[in-house]
Amino acid sequence: MSDHREFYVEREKIDYLLEQGYIIKAVTENLSGAFLEFSYTGSDPEQPEVERLHILHPDSRKYFSTILFQQQKKQEIK
Repeated sequence: MSDHREFYVEREKIDYLLEQGYIIKAVTENLSGAFLEFSYTGSDPEQPEVERLHILHPDSRKYFSTILFQQQKKQEIK
C-alpha cells in the first residue's frame, strides 16, 4: 500500500468513529505506533462502548493529535 493511501485509510477510520459520536479517551504510543481508545457513552453512560485502533502512519498520529487538542478545548469551554 502506498504511503499516502495508508494515511488515508487510517484517517477514514478515525473520522468514522468520530462521526458515530465516539471521543478519544486514551492514547498509548510505543515503537509500533499509537493505540487509540475511543469511548461512546450513547444510551448508557455507565457502560460505554470502547473501540481501539492501531495507528502506524506518522501523519495519522499528527491528525489525531489535532483532534485530541480540539476535544480538550471543547471540555475547557464547558
